[in-house]
Amino acid sequence: MSQRFVVIMAGGRGERFWPQSREASPKHLLPIVGDTSMLAQTVDRVTGLVPKENIFVITNQSQLEGCRKACTGLPPANIVAEPIGRDTAAAAGLAMLLVKERSANGVMAMLPADHVIHDTTEYQKLLAVAFESAESADVLVTLGIKPTEPATGFGYIQQSGLWKKFGGRDVMTVKRFVEKPDQATAQSYVESGEYFWNAGMFVWRVPVVEAAFKAHAAELYAGLAKLETASKSAGGWAPALAEVYPTLKKISVDYALMEKSTNVVVVPATFDWDDVGAWPAIAKHFKQDDAGNVLRGIAMVEGGSNNIVVSADGHLTAIVGASDLVVVHTPEATLVCPKDKAQDIKALLERLKKDPERKKFL
Repeated sequence: MSQRFVVIMAGGRGERFWPQSREASPKHLLPIVGDTSMLAQTVDRVTGLVPKENIFVITNQSQLEGCRKACTGLPPANIVAEPIGRDTAAAAGLAMLLVKERSANGVMAMLPADHVIHDTTEYQKLLAVAFESAESADVLVTLGIKPTEPATGFGYIQQSGLWKKFGGRDVMTVKRFVEKPDQATAQSYVESGEYFWNAGMFVWRVPVVEAAFKAHAAELYAGLAKLETASKSAGGWAPALAEVYPTLKKISVDYALMEKSTNVVVVPATFDWDDVGAWPAIAKHFKQDDAGNVLRGIAMVEGGSNNIVVSADGHLTAIVGASDLVVVHTPEATLVCPKDKAQDIKALLERLKKDPERKKFL
């Protein structure tokens, strides 16, 4: 059996959770849902499935210290910072090289740091099925989420029938990956029963994904080969990353590899899953009062319903006579917006980036 590894992608910014989520303390370093950071929860979910020394975290320089504090049980050398973000294909390539250094035929899961999954037992069973699939043949494996609604914010994976079974679980052949659809197209996908949401969870063996880079992303593969050579010099990974990583092509792993590969299979996920993409999504994970309000910290609502109120550091935040709001108070910034406008937070942050006096609040 191949040696198994998990690489957690923890470099996102979580902009839709501003003002709690900031550049140095983004969504995955916060207890958005639960009592510990989402990164710590992700590490806990895979602990026992692979040894802790086989768990890596890829982050960026501004979040490195926060990731180390969130993952005190991992070897410090396993938490690696990109000098600059180059999208998920470069991160997947770096993950491949880190695992390859330990095991040339290693099989690795590449997982996001910021998803909510409560059913750890079922999650581990399905991840084990994905590992077995990747070990059994030269395939790229993904886990697909059964759609519960015609969501337009996710990419989709179309399956074309049974590939194999492992432990009584179906693994399906993938026909194609499709980008985020419009509402009508998403509805047709859900009704067909052939599609899964693409949750960005992948499992593959080092030689298989390396062959995919070589075949479908030659420019990026050449850069990764240069990075691998540089990492073996006396200086090791830090100077190699500083020198080579910024030159890597910026492209997503979906565009670079998954959409072009014909050897992809999907494990249908049977565990609960939520990517909690914005503030309104947290409501279903917390107890609500009789009026449907979610209150976190010291918060009150008088004469209002279906609000989300998050208040930090012992500060009382109160709403009177208003409904369907998101109100988030932090020591440095306060957000007030209608729940149906929560996606517009990113537009606000774009304005902050251009404002010399207010950039400090990013």
